[in-house]
Amino acid sequence: MLNLISFSSSASGALGQLSLLGALLLSVAGLLLALLGGARRDPRVTEAARRATWAVFALVSLGTLVLLAALLRDDFTVRFVAEHSMRASPTWVKVTGLWGALEGSILLWAWLLAGYAFILSVTLRRDALRPWALSAMFASLVFFVGVCATVASPFTPVATLVADGRGPNPALQNHWMMAVHPVLLYLGFVGLSVPFAYAVAALVTGRLSDHWVVVTRRWTLVAWAFLTAAIVAGGWWSYETLGWGGYWAWDPVENASFIPWLLTTAFLHSIQIQERRGLMRSWNVWLIVLAYASTVLGTFLNRSGIVQSVHAFAGGPVGPVFLGFLAFLLLAGTLLAAWRAPHLRDDNDPPAALSREGAFLAGNWLFVVFAVMVLVGTLFPTIVEAVQGRRDASVGPAFYNAFAIPLGLGLLLLMGVGPLLPWRRADGQGLWRALRPLLIAGAGAALLALALGVRHPGVLATVALSAYNLLGLGLLTARAARQAGGLGRTLRAQPRRYGAYLSHAGLIVLALGLAFSGTYRRDAQVTLNMNQRVHLLNEDLTLTALENVARPDGRSIVARVLIDGRPFSARLNTYTQGGDTPFPSPAVRYGLTGDTYLVMTGVDPKGQWASVRLIESPLVSWIWWGTLLVCVGAAFTLVTPRRAAQAAPARLAPATD
Repeated sequence: MLNLISFSSSASGALGQLSLLGALLLSVAGLLLALLGGARRDPRVTEAARRATWAVFALVSLGTLVLLAALLRDDFTVRFVAEHSMRASPTWVKVTGLWGALEGSILLWAWLLAGYAFILSVTLRRDALRPWALSAMFASLVFFVGVCATVASPFTPVATLVADGRGPNPALQNHWMMAVHPVLLYLGFVGLSVPFAYAVAALVTGRLSDHWVVVTRRWTLVAWAFLTAAIVAGGWWSYETLGWGGYWAWDPVENASFIPWLLTTAFLHSIQIQERRGLMRSWNVWLIVLAYASTVLGTFLNRSGIVQSVHAFAGGPVGPVFLGFLAFLLLAGTLLAAWRAPHLRDDNDPPAALSREGAFLAGNWLFVVFAVMVLVGTLFPTIVEAVQGRRDASVGPAFYNAFAIPLGLGLLLLMGVGPLLPWRRADGQGLWRALRPLLIAGAGAALLALALGVRHPGVLATVALSAYNLLGLGLLTARAARQAGGLGRTLRAQPRRYGAYLSHAGLIVLALGLAFSGTYRRDAQVTLNMNQRVHLLNEDLTLTALENVARPDGRSIVARVLIDGRPFSARLNTYTQGGDTPFPSPAVRYGLTGDTYLVMTGVDPKGQWASVRLIESPLVSWIWWGTLLVCVGAAFTLVTPRRAAQAAPARLAPATD
């Protein structure tokens, strides 16, 4: 990589490359120091490793700032800027160019990973897990910083200077969500490195009791909340950008973000069983190892070019490297788990089927089966291509819906009754007492929906299970408030519990949005002549104007349409680097009961007519509002209970488990 360092060719590129090489050397040094500190049980060596994370974070931050400055200054001496930015692009598009192409996106990943390692270094307890958790973080840093500094360096100088730059992918500048969704996704993916590091530390030291899962619960919740927000933000981006009126297409890259979410959700539920009953120790280790490994798998799929996706980067040299790192993670996890198998035995007998932990375990199995099926569907075309040499195999939404709907309904069923069951064992009478009011509420809601015209079995089941769950959450809240002497008191004393309840309520709202918008969406197309009124999907549409709007980076054709007297402005955008390829920007009027979505599909060059597509989707906005509730609930669970905060000074002794 020394041939990349030439201040005469590119001062920015040379400075950025030197910062990454320095970060790589310090990452290797930090890894060796952390391993040595753990092996010798030497706190001074471990302290040196801890401080090395600060230097790594500083150097990767410097490299990130250098690339960002090069993008903002239109420094086309840097190849990444010349190929993925353009002088005429708006400032926000130049900023998002940092993660809009392969090399920059890996640099963002490395920077966030260094940031997580820095935060971990200042919060780590002085216990036996400390050096080994640092070692695992440094191992990830060596890989990601190494990729940035070598095969995917964003600081390669250009051979021939360009005047204005080639510009970013037009699809990535068609909506401001490009500034939000990828960052949230990386915060979720990279955040799982911390609980993974603690799991490795617990396996290496043999300290496999409850301490490591208690410590990592908050880290996992933060990563899970970011991942949840990222997945739905990506759906919103697709909804607002691609002009098809949908938000989820079971695309391979979409699936790659969903798999770690499923595994992490299972982990968050099963660690409660380990904390409370000393069960599922081996299961929890495997869940977090697979969850982190699946983020690397998703990155491999997104950057190797082996899957066909509108979200994927073009194929490059990093695919085999990521595949090797994925194999390393799985092999290391398997060997460590096999080595510590005798220490991963549970303290108690397996959970009874009719118990709270039994319900949680059943839910875990549904999550894992869900993840495996999504993985099979995602990789099937690639496997067919590898075996038969053809690339025409595909797996459509029908395959995914065939298992996603029943598994989702099963999870809703368990989500309602599980928390109402006692720990250890419930008799048949106790189960019936817990289920009876929930079943009555569900049946009543289904009958009401039936009377209002809902006929689809899946939607009826979702409505029934939503009412069933909401009543269950109400009963749990009332029970806890009664025991604590008031709702306010129990909210202050148990924020973790009520944060979980709020997140579950958000998932119920989200599930209703998915069910209704996916089933009862209406879609029609029509060509509108100027000032002609057309009746479509029970709406009156009138094209009132067609406007050409010039922009520094391209132009837009704007169709002004009245829908039942309300103004809508749908756009077709073209970009300088995209030629004449149009990118639709739909006009969406959001509503509590449903959205009206208008997208322009064609236009008369003389300005006399426009072809439009009108989509009516009920309860789509419930998906976005439900996600907000989920994330607020997750944040609420991170609040320290009042009693715990008062008692905290008495519990600062190092863990010795």
